[in-house]
Parts: sequence; structure tokens; C-alpha cells
Amino acid sequence: MDLKEAVRAALKELVLPKLEDIRKESYELRSQMEITNKRLDDINRHLVDQSRRIDETNKRIDEVRAELTNQIREVRAEFTAQIREVRAELTGRISEFRAELTDQISDVRAELTNQIGEVRAELAGRIDGLNTRVDQLTFQVGKLAQEIERMRQNREVTADLLSRIQRLEKRVIGE
Repeated sequence: MDLKEAVRAALKELVLPKLEDIRKESYELRSQMEITNKRLDDINRHLVDQSRRIDETNKRIDEVRAELTNQIREVRAEFTAQIREVRAELTGRISEFRAELTDQISDVRAELTNQIGEVRAELAGRIDGLNTRVDQLTFQVGKLAQEIERMRQNREVTADLLSRIQRLEKRVIGE
């Protein structure tokens, strides 16, 4: 058994220290693995916490988005209603103003038509008066022309008589 003992002793001297080193390294690796696993667990917890916070933030963002969308819809509906009211009110006012202006224009048109008629009648009367005066003046000019013609004829007759008298005088005196 010496050989067995010798192999055993040789193995103890060569393999046991190496096994001890391997055990120490294995223990150190286990320790490092446990520390790494704890760190990974901490990181996983942190990531889970961050994920939960991100989910909460996304949920809040969705809630705010929904709330703002509803508020925008309400404001839009309110403004649309106000715009319709203002449009209806302004349309009514414009129609009233248009009717009022149309009435005023009709009144002014009627008034001006009456005034034009009065002026036309007055002018017609004046024109008739002027025509009468022109007719009278024409008649008087005609009379004057006849009088002038009569006077011209009288002058000719007078001139003829004068020339005869002068000839007679010359005959009576001169002979």
C-alpha cells in the first residue's frame, strides 16, 4: 500500500493546494457573483421603479391631454356659439340698417322728385311769362318796324314834296 499511500501523498501535495486555491477562487467568485447579483437586483428594482414612474408620468400626461382636449372642445363650442350669436345679431342689425337706409333713400327720392316737380312748374311758369314778354316785344318791334317804314315812306314823300316845292320855287322865282 505504499504505492497507494505514495500516490495519495503526492496527490495531497500537488492537488490539495490547487483544490484549496480553486475553492478560494470559487468562494471569491461566489462572493463577487452575490455582490453582482445584489447590484443587478438593485438595478432591476431601480429600473422597475423608474418604469413605474414613467408609467405614472405617461398616465398623468394622458390625463392632462384628455383634460386639455375637453377644455379645447368646450372653448371651441362656446366660441362657435358666441360667433353664431354675434353673426345673427349683426345680420339683424345690418338688415334693420339696410331697411332704414332704404326708407330714407325713398323719402329723399320722393322729396327731391317733389322739389324737381315744383321747380319744373315754376320754371315752366317763368318760361311762359318770358314767352309772353317776348311775344309782346316781337309785336312791339313789328309795330316799330311798321312805324319806321311809315316814317321812311313819309320821309320819301316829304323829300319828294320838298323837291317839288323847290322846283316850283325855282320856277316861280326863277322865271
